[in-house]
Amino acid sequence: MKIIRDDQYYMVHALKEAQKAYEKGEVPIGAIIVKDDKIIARVHNLREKKKDATAHAEILAIQKACKKLGSWRLNGCDLYVTLEPCPMCAGAIIQSRIRRLIIGTTDPKAGAAGSVVDLFSVETFNHKVEVVQGILQAECSMILKQFFKELRQKS
Repeated sequence: MKIIRDDQYYMVHALKEAQKAYEKGEVPIGAIIVKDDKIIARVHNLREKKKDATAHAEILAIQKACKKLGSWRLNGCDLYVTLEPCPMCAGAIIQSRIRRLIIGTTDPKAGAAGSVVDLFSVETFNHKVEVVQGILQAECSMILKQFFKELRQKS
């Protein structure tokens, strides 16, 4: 019997990754990539640890999934991320041929799935990504708010 998992199920796993980032003092963003109902990549933001501006959760997840599948094309893969991707990550998502992007909460300062710009709606790109927003929005938003509240209290 095949178990059917839904977007909330997988977003919970992305939130677990965000919690790992939180515990490391990283901005708490988590991402997972799913193919054929199996998680093939699970990562979180590591910009501080790696001292790398490109070490966003989405980029790291794409790299891990590409390595696992042995291809830069992630056809049939779904990316779950707790925060709306920035333009860099949106570009990588499109270029890697992700099928679906499932977002927890919006990013009004840097979001590239509609908040600031919408790279996923550009008609001339050769690949279209289906975008779903607002999955476990309250939980994804809360971990970020708590992180930045604590950060402000420390400084």
